[in-house]
Amino acid sequence: MPSPHRPHRPRLRKIALPSWLPLDGFILGLVGTVALAALLPVSGRAATVTDGATTVAVAFLFFLYGARLSTREALDGVRHWRLHLTVLVCTFVIFPALGLAARGLVPYVLTHPLYTGLLFLCLVPSTVQSSIAFTSIARGNVAAAICAGSFSSLLGVVVTPVLVALLLGGSGGGFSADSMVKIGLQLLAPFLAGQLLRRWIDGFISRHRSVLRLVDRGSVLLVVYAAFSEGMTRGIWHQVTPARLAILLGVEAVLLTVMLTLTSYGSRKLGFVREDRITIVFAGSKKSLAAGLPMASVLFGAQASLAVLPLMLFHQMQLMVCAVLARRYAARAPEAVETGTGTGAEGRPGTRARTDGAESADTALTRV
Repeated sequence: MPSPHRPHRPRLRKIALPSWLPLDGFILGLVGTVALAALLPVSGRAATVTDGATTVAVAFLFFLYGARLSTREALDGVRHWRLHLTVLVCTFVIFPALGLAARGLVPYVLTHPLYTGLLFLCLVPSTVQSSIAFTSIARGNVAAAICAGSFSSLLGVVVTPVLVALLLGGSGGGFSADSMVKIGLQLLAPFLAGQLLRRWIDGFISRHRSVLRLVDRGSVLLVVYAAFSEGMTRGIWHQVTPARLAILLGVEAVLLTVMLTLTSYGSRKLGFVREDRITIVFAGSKKSLAAGLPMASVLFGAQASLAVLPLMLFHQMQLMVCAVLARRYAARAPEAVETGTGTGAEGRPGTRARTDGAESADTALTRV
């Protein structure tokens, strides 16, 4: 019964996003940054200053990646070498092979710049935090997911630029010896410095994790703004029509479906237990936006805006699809079936999966 001293106020229902749509503030920030670059692109002296700031931001970003990567965790997971090798083959062999096969879609389905971006998407490493979060929701092998993501990220610093040089060549924004020097100075050197200084700065990073996460996000948003501003000033966005974007989304949907199918049935054929199969599905089918964006700014230069567009679209698609898959895996888990927590209005995993899925989307973009 309402108090006589306080007027009764109707309760407002909180509007919630659908459980299958793990959008978070950072995804919205990316969309807003692209819109800002379209409305207010930088040019002239401002563009020079922005490029310099982007160079510093990318170097600092990879320094943090190196400082965060626990060498001990990676070494502890060596005993799961078959699982890690399977994930690495999916990330750096099968994905690139599918990307090369998509070359037959040019020029009738995809334009050459969009295909370049699609192939680059197939070359970047796997995610860490989102793979871990979805593996945890699905009740898979979380420790193996940590190690698999770490190995992929560590190798990606070197393997991705090498694959770009081999498979894209001159179409990769003029990839040359000068590009290799830039990669060494902007990506590899800061990463190694972070690894070497980890024992002294690990405590500081742990205490200021939330602040550094904002720095991560700000750096990635700066890279996106600089890349898309360059695209606007050069007029390259006239090459991308809504129909082309729709076709690109369709191609990426097929790519994700193929990888999810291969990782699922392939891991079963290889004899992995259920928990390890879940890890392979989520770690072997995902691509890292946080690692790919800074790499693209170094590898593609002025062409980075179109090069990162397929990666940005694929990233959000994989989050939505994997959120649904994680809840389904959790519902079919043996312990969930035995206790009845896999179904029902109160005990279904949908509520928890929505929360954890949102957290994974919130944190995945700030990790390698």
